[in-house]
Amino acid sequence: MNIGFDAKRAYHNGTGLGNYSRTLVSDLSELYPEHQYFLFNPKPSKRYTLQGHNIHEVLPQKKLYQIFNSIWRSHWIKKDIIKYNIDLFHGLSHELPLGLSNTGIKTIVTIHDLIFLRYPEQYNKIDVKIYIAKFKYACKKADHIIAISEQTKQDIIHYFGTDASKITVCHISCDRSYQTTVTDTEKLRVIKMLNLPEEYMLYVGSIIERKNLLGICKAMALIKNEIRLPLVVIGRGKKYKEEVKAIAKENGISDRLIFLSENENQSEEYISGSCFPAIYQSAKLFIYPSVFEGFGIPVLEALFSKTPVITSNVSSLPEVGGNAAYYVNPDNFIEIAEGIKKIINDKEFAEKMKADGLLQASKFTPEKCASCVMDVYKKIV
Repeated sequence: MNIGFDAKRAYHNGTGLGNYSRTLVSDLSELYPEHQYFLFNPKPSKRYTLQGHNIHEVLPQKKLYQIFNSIWRSHWIKKDIIKYNIDLFHGLSHELPLGLSNTGIKTIVTIHDLIFLRYPEQYNKIDVKIYIAKFKYACKKADHIIAISEQTKQDIIHYFGTDASKITVCHISCDRSYQTTVTDTEKLRVIKMLNLPEEYMLYVGSIIERKNLLGICKAMALIKNEIRLPLVVIGRGKKYKEEVKAIAKENGISDRLIFLSENENQSEEYISGSCFPAIYQSAKLFIYPSVFEGFGIPVLEALFSKTPVITSNVSSLPEVGGNAAYYVNPDNFIEIAEGIKKIINDKEFAEKMKADGLLQASKFTPEKCASCVMDVYKKIV
């Protein structure tokens, strides 16, 4: 098969949508080399590349398409999809080109979450209207829908009235680098490079209200005289980040928050994320008390890293964490504090969490996730 992908996020997004796109395409290319994979990228990228003998990047060639690359991606791209004899086109992040269903080419769309419908107040009103239109169109026109969790599948059915038989849940994996044990020497090198403390807790994710970094800060303040470990934060934020800083200052724990995005001497390893496995595996525990997630890749990265996980007992997170995570009510910072104390003070409990975490992570290997997606491809083509 010639399989086409909307590759905007694969080449330009450093968070969840980008990680999903890059991981899936790379795994499909390696595990199913008999197919050809065409990545339709609206503009050249300086940040990410995807390599493989059967991976082909397709950029807009006409000057008009290059200038108006967003229109090319949503509309004019059809000509190139036809040109490359694409048998199946996969919208990796909620969208499909307009009118592609009229060409006879089979289409699949991956829906990651419908959080903008659950928490519209956290989004720009115009953006919400645009998202609703794009998501509804993709779900209606696609030959089949991939949901990344059972939670997302149920949300698609609830909000859009989509027939359940049109949706397949294909859980996602994370980059293979998290499955490799980092040597002590490498951990020490990364810690020195980033000027990290010898012991720390870890948070990875955008610094936005839904991710609930503020809940972690309140928990840290509650037990600041018992647990003095700092929190390393990987992620960016704006208004909410300043709110977190203000609460931290008010509670006397500002010096225990380490925002790596503020490091003026960021290395290429940090920018690309290649040193992240070492950061995860050096952490005493990982905290992710998000209010709602479509999946929660950072939790899976921590499980593969054999790092104890505290996460929320809501949305898709119990799907990912299984019996291996310590669950809390994300609105209750006292529960978060209790979880931190339990893992730090009970070494035997922490070691069991590490072993259970690796066992749980084995349910989300790249092979299993890619196989699920390929089965969907073969079912509709």
